[in-house]
Amino acid sequence: MLRITDDLDALIDVLPPPIADAVRARPNNFELLEVVLDLGRLPEARYPNEEAILSDEEVSQEEIDGLVSRIGEFTSDNRAGIERTLHRISCIRNRQGRIVGLTCRVGRAVFGIIRIIEDLVREGKSVLLLGRPGVGKTTMLREVARFLADELNKRVIVVDTSNEIAGDGDIPHPGIGSARRMQVPTPTLQHQVMIEGVENHMPEVIIIDEIGTDLEAAAARTIAERGVQLIATAHGNTLDNLIMNPTLSDLVGGIQSVTLSDEEARRRGTQKAILERRAPPTFGILVEIQSFSRVAVHRDVAEVVDAILRGYQVPAEIRELDAEGNIRLVQAPAGGRRGQGGRRADVTPVAAAVSGRERRVYPFGVSRQRLGQALRQTGFPGQIVEQLDDADAVITLRAYYRRKPQTLHDAEARGIPIYVVKSNTVFHLEHCLLSMRTEKAGDPVVAALREAEEAIGQVLAGDGGVDLTPQNAYVRRLQHLLAQRYNLDSRSLGKEPYRHVRIVPGEPE
Repeated sequence: MLRITDDLDALIDVLPPPIADAVRARPNNFELLEVVLDLGRLPEARYPNEEAILSDEEVSQEEIDGLVSRIGEFTSDNRAGIERTLHRISCIRNRQGRIVGLTCRVGRAVFGIIRIIEDLVREGKSVLLLGRPGVGKTTMLREVARFLADELNKRVIVVDTSNEIAGDGDIPHPGIGSARRMQVPTPTLQHQVMIEGVENHMPEVIIIDEIGTDLEAAAARTIAERGVQLIATAHGNTLDNLIMNPTLSDLVGGIQSVTLSDEEARRRGTQKAILERRAPPTFGILVEIQSFSRVAVHRDVAEVVDAILRGYQVPAEIRELDAEGNIRLVQAPAGGRRGQGGRRADVTPVAAAVSGRERRVYPFGVSRQRLGQALRQTGFPGQIVEQLDDADAVITLRAYYRRKPQTLHDAEARGIPIYVVKSNTVFHLEHCLLSMRTEKAGDPVVAALREAEEAIGQVLAGDGGVDLTPQNAYVRRLQHLLAQRYNLDSRSLGKEPYRHVRIVPGEPE
């Protein structure tokens, strides 16, 4: 069962008396998010689906000054609190520095919410939480700190930049249990306090709220490399947001542009400049918080980022938590490859292989184990055969192809296609299989994707926008993803059954 504590009376008591009375009279204060007081405007109480006016009288300067006198001091980030509570008061100042607006945000400790990601936290891997503002990232972080410190008996340090995790005052709120709290004098020093916590206090776990700068991202990597478990939040709603964020992409391994040779680009069927992951991710697991009781989980960040950069879609594991604290799996991968520990991570290629006769592939000088892994990861409809006589395709290394041994001569004599890879890696074998995909004659999906690839080539060559043949919604979606892979824009135009995709140059950066 979930148990929620909010110390709401402590926040209401610091409000101007008429406004405090109006808030107490509201029937749904268990959902209250914040009270807003702006000079010369009517005071408001904000709820998830409602904004309520609390008085017919405009807020006066005396009421604002009175509230400020009853709370803690404002720090350089214009935030203050109420001692021993989780409530946060943020101020708006005029050009002379006088406070002319206040946002009084309700802070709640939710005991039991850890259940939805408890198994992930127990693994000991670093976990990154994402989500829109107000969705509950800090609430989840607070409960994680309590769980690790009290129930797993770990040494936990909370780096509390604006006292949001453990509340105002020198004594931390009981919501973090026995975890220790390090306060940060100013937000610009958060990265220094992160490193100080590791060097001075020997934690097993560091808890950080809102990693938002490159210095903090670098500090997080340093901490992770020292073997300390990190549980943190960051700006962004989804993993895709993080990958495209130049400041924070280092948290998931960092993205770099690699220029291929003309030959390699032709063989892969891509443009010469491609994106690849630069380093191991700081966080092994990523959780997208979609609502108070619903999350999307990416269990292997390295694997997912690599797949996205190669043009695959990787469905997340969707979980929901009911009122009794039970977890319900809404979406789980139904197939695909297994990651570490036997978990399955389903990967759907952008240019998906469709039903049809399996290709029988004979590997010559290529690792059968790696080719089998590439077959599973791409979803390519093929099987590995032991003899050339059973094959309708051969995959070999460039070095072998140059020497042309008898086996390859025999394959050419029989008209068996030979596919050449640069090196004996899963990455190169995957791209080889994806290029083989386009040669399946008569496949309408493949034909539509080939048309999109040709249009992309025209747009990259400077031909402007290109309209594709009308397709159904599923195929249009694949075409959009293919255009996105080449950093081009695309849009669907027209009405069914004539709705089609137009590919156009991307916006200059």
